[in-house]
Amino acid sequence: MDRTRRAGYHMTGVDPSRLDDQQLMKELETIHRTRHDTLLYGSSDALRTHNERMAQLEGEYLRRNPRRLVSAGRTREGARERRCGEAATPEASGT
Repeated sequence: MDRTRRAGYHMTGVDPSRLDDQQLMKELETIHRTRHDTLLYGSSDALRTHNERMAQLEGEYLRRNPRRLVSAGRTREGARERRCGEAATPEASGT
């Protein structure tokens, strides 16, 4: 893994801007999958590194997808209006 100095901390892994879309999604899926265990069982350094890397990856995703689909149920107003049992994420039509 590359270790690059940025803004007072070390970045572990490939710079997210250098990943193609498929690689970026794979990295995001992996970091979200490992998040809970890192929070519960990781050292302070591991959690800090995880936070930094997740912010970098998510920031790159948002930069590339400024017009991504946002579910009404994932907004503050939508969450207040959502009834118990309703999905908060958009569903594909025809499913």
